[in-house]
Amino acid sequence: MRNISNTQLHLSVSTPDYDRNRLKSKIVHLGFGAFHRAHQALFTDELARKSDSDWGICEINLFGGEALIQSLRQQEHQFTVAEKGAQSTDVKVIGSVTESLHPALNGIGSILEKMAEPQVAIVSMTITEKGYCADPATGTLDAENPLVVADLENPQQPKSALGYIVQALKLRRERNIAPFTVMSCDNIQENGHVARTAILEYARLLDTELAQWIEDHVTFPCTMVDRIVPAATEETLHEIAQLLGVEDPCGIACEPFRQWVIEDNFVAGRPDWNIAGAEFVPDVVPYEEMKLRMLNGSHSFLAYLGYLGGYAHISDTMTDNGYRQAALDMMLKAQAPSLNMPEGTDLEGYAKLLIDRYSNPNLKHKTWQIAMDGSQKIPQRLGGSLRYHLARGTDFSWIAAGIAGWMRYIAGVDEQGNDIEVKDPMATSLRAICDEHGLNVSVVPALLSIEAIFTADIGKNPQVLEAVSAAYQSLIDNGARATVRKLSGDKQ
Repeated sequence: MRNISNTQLHLSVSTPDYDRNRLKSKIVHLGFGAFHRAHQALFTDELARKSDSDWGICEINLFGGEALIQSLRQQEHQFTVAEKGAQSTDVKVIGSVTESLHPALNGIGSILEKMAEPQVAIVSMTITEKGYCADPATGTLDAENPLVVADLENPQQPKSALGYIVQALKLRRERNIAPFTVMSCDNIQENGHVARTAILEYARLLDTELAQWIEDHVTFPCTMVDRIVPAATEETLHEIAQLLGVEDPCGIACEPFRQWVIEDNFVAGRPDWNIAGAEFVPDVVPYEEMKLRMLNGSHSFLAYLGYLGGYAHISDTMTDNGYRQAALDMMLKAQAPSLNMPEGTDLEGYAKLLIDRYSNPNLKHKTWQIAMDGSQKIPQRLGGSLRYHLARGTDFSWIAAGIAGWMRYIAGVDEQGNDIEVKDPMATSLRAICDEHGLNVSVVPALLSIEAIFTADIGKNPQVLEAVSAAYQSLIDNGARATVRKLSGDKQ
């Protein structure tokens, strides 16, 4: 898509039908990654197509990605999103990006000056959990993080996203320019609160008066984002080039489904993203819990038990009636009852929609990829619903099977004796426990005793120990497919 006219693109490609010159850089976004391209940038593009919106985005990569930014510039800041459905693929050229910056290409000062410009109303982020420099155990700022240490020593030349935001807000305060909203779009529970805590704690270490001004005047809305966007591969980019008619190194493929729930708490105005399908609400937390438990929880269930069962992709598991039914039952019988949703929320419809999304064979979402970092994911995805059932004495066998699947997976060897590459921050200590016990049910209490993953009310609960041990023993004796089939009631 380099310096070409739209006439060179295939006729089926949807291109911006609005005057891109009307867009202003009112949003500065940190983290020009795959998800952002297929989500926030796409919503902003669709808003411009459906209204006279002048909201444009200045993209910034703080770490790496210089080549991506240079490619984006060569394409006049346009890029492709291929929405791959089960039957067809829609190709869209996104035009909502107005400019781009990178510290290695433009210098730190240029980025700070951009963030301090009066028209910038929102600084948004997809910087991954580690970008917030928070201690995972406490949720508070990790003051010993090397980026934080460096920024406190030299705040005018920041390295971290926190350092850039606080320094830009300092410039705005000194220049009597109104502050911007800080909006996290990372897949982190209560992401706005995480951002607020980290930024305020960093600011207090730097300048207590500035910190108080930020606390009084800056808002940090929480958001819930959902769209499956696999990492771009050479195969993906080749396919996009075939669909588009030209190469696009910035292109990305994703599923057709998208969801964005946003806390309506903006200090300097906001785009009407609801015109493009976003939902503004007073409280995002119930929607986060719905996604974490029903989508992410069942995803983890399918990842561990699917991988062990020999299924490379989530869509492969959906070709097995046992897995398909067990995943649906887990959502509706184990996870949905534990939720407290606004009146009228159709959880059964949501569960069926998730099964349809999982069944899309064109996404190639790997079970191994979803299985990563289980020690960090299991508490959020399964812990809350498990406590709900323990308090009521109700059935949690699907959750127990998911935990047992994780325990069997982290042993590092599959059912055929092949090595599993286990990616997890705790991989070394987890593997040591598994090696000590071997493929024996005695490993279950040992793993349940890790309080960083299983708090005592779960890890030391006799019902949990019994249910997870039974599921683990079934995996050893019968294998993952038979275990899931029995769980689903499939008698094949």
